[in-house]
Amino acid sequence: MSSASKGIPVGPPHFKIAVHALVWLSKSKNVLSSAMIASQVDTHATFMRRVMQSLTIAGIVESRGGREGGYILNKPAHLISLGEVYSAVNTGPEPELNVDCGAAGEQLDLELEKILFESEQRTIEYLKQFSILDLSNKINHF
Repeated sequence: MSSASKGIPVGPPHFKIAVHALVWLSKSKNVLSSAMIASQVDTHATFMRRVMQSLTIAGIVESRGGREGGYILNKPAHLISLGEVYSAVNTGPEPELNVDCGAAGEQLDLELEKILFESEQRTIEYLKQFSILDLSNKINHF
């Protein structure tokens, strides 16, 4: 079974869904509703709208209102890096854990946060090497 098989986690859920949606938009070259995108990437429309909102705020997609509204890429697929997508959908406050570990625990948390921050920055830099077009070109059919 390949690592890309359904049921095997591939990165944070928002990131995976965002990448699928952007590849789908790049292939379609049309305005697509969140419901249509959600059905194509096999997720709930409400979750899809949250993901698309993050992509809109980041300037990756354009949201068009109205009866014929939906989403369209805001720039060419070759200019949308996976690092940009990751940054767009993985922003916002992390849930706070209410665990009192004392002074040593606070220091440990601070050091761990530094390591995790650096790890995430390196991940983003690595992902910047790949574009939505790169992935789209590897997909035979949609």
